[in-house]
Amino acid sequence: MTRPAEIAFRSAEDIDLATFSGRIAILAAEGGKIAQPARKIDRLTRGALSRLLSSEAFGALKPGEALELAFPAGMQAEAVQVVRLDARASLDEARRAGAAVARARGKAAVAVLALGHPRAAAIAEGFALRDYAFTAHKTAAQTAPGEVIFVVTAPESVAAQAAPMAAVVEGVFFTRDLVNEPANILTTDDFAARLAAMHELGLDVEILEEDALEKLGMGALLGVGQGSASPSKVVVMQWKGGAKDAPPLALVGKGVVFDTGGISIKPAGGMEEMTMDMGGAGTVAGVMRTLALRRAKANVVGLVGLVENMPSGTAQRPGDVVRSMKGDTVEVINTDAEGRLVLADVLWYAQERFKPSGIIDLATLTGAIIVALGHEHTGVFSNDDAFCAAFLKAAAVEGEGAWRMPLGSAYADLLKSRIADVKNVGGRPAGSITAAEFLHRFVKDGTPWIHLDIAGTALLQGDSALAPKGATGWGVRTLDRLIRDGYEG
Repeated sequence: MTRPAEIAFRSAEDIDLATFSGRIAILAAEGGKIAQPARKIDRLTRGALSRLLSSEAFGALKPGEALELAFPAGMQAEAVQVVRLDARASLDEARRAGAAVARARGKAAVAVLALGHPRAAAIAEGFALRDYAFTAHKTAAQTAPGEVIFVVTAPESVAAQAAPMAAVVEGVFFTRDLVNEPANILTTDDFAARLAAMHELGLDVEILEEDALEKLGMGALLGVGQGSASPSKVVVMQWKGGAKDAPPLALVGKGVVFDTGGISIKPAGGMEEMTMDMGGAGTVAGVMRTLALRRAKANVVGLVGLVENMPSGTAQRPGDVVRSMKGDTVEVINTDAEGRLVLADVLWYAQERFKPSGIIDLATLTGAIIVALGHEHTGVFSNDDAFCAAFLKAAAVEGEGAWRMPLGSAYADLLKSRIADVKNVGGRPAGSITAAEFLHRFVKDGTPWIHLDIAGTALLQGDSALAPKGATGWGVRTLDRLIRDGYEG
């Protein structure tokens, strides 16, 4: 997998700013206030730094934004970058500041002067999150990046604060790698194998093959994958870091490794992006990796349904009726509304087997959520106000956009079928809500539940603050925060 940058935390005595040949980043507060040894750079550059800090351009910067002096006289540095960041900056602003440094550095060595800043660890986390590139299929030789040094007041203390953040970054990178992989590489077999390898981290990993799924009665999930040569699977990952008898939080992910739409085939334009239709499963995998790496004191189970939705002589047809594990029959109106069929069976299985304290599912489920919220926010649906409020608070702290959407019986009524218990689509109006109501049907009364429609946030066509173009890893940080704040004693 793509490895996060190794960041060294050192004291000011360990670096000679005059002879450092890479890039130097300085944190400057409102009004251009800087700390030592940044003042030494001002002397070396004969006041050029002071002139920049007093400029109108610096005054216009928002927290986390930057300007730079290229090839400053009096120094060997390639550039001196000045990042606007106050001492009272939020976690999100601190991460954005670190990301601004990573975005500008290329492959150069970089020294970040963060002496005395209370958010030094979060700045480093932001740097690491943005310093990502998916190069697994590039044949040209890759230039090794230069060293990354954070100059801080108490290196050992900051390194200790950064350690759990490093685990989160690795989880995010694992998710991004999975979502970025092409479908001829990330088959259901390959995906399951990558998850099974996390047994080495202390996760209990179990792979349920098609014969086991048939015995369990997962007709909804199996119907989606019956047109593909790749076998359908469910992978169960358990992290048992909490009290022995405490029920786990369950995370459920949609893992459609490629979605043609099946017989209800999608248009050719943009279909190549459907390699990301396993983004929900990718996020669940990244969270489970993070929990294992940081030895979380909580019980969490991650379950992902892995299928491929292909048209063939054995593919599911519009008009077919399938029986879910719950026992409800589903009329398949549109084979391109397949993710909810996968999730229905995995949601039911998670509740039957693990009796979770709460359950969160993630899926690149509907284009309708992009129409509603664009690419800034994930759609959040829930049957429990307190559970949802805790999730939204975690998302706000992590700076990951999330917006609660409604549920209601009027939307559920749109799913009534003439020949079965329910149909899998309810028409164009409120498409993301009717999809959520379909899933709601497979959540037992009394089980706190959140559905996250990440169709607009899992993969972007341009850079975001903390990620380059492509997979974002949305949700790994928020779910880890939720677990840290609400499930670890």
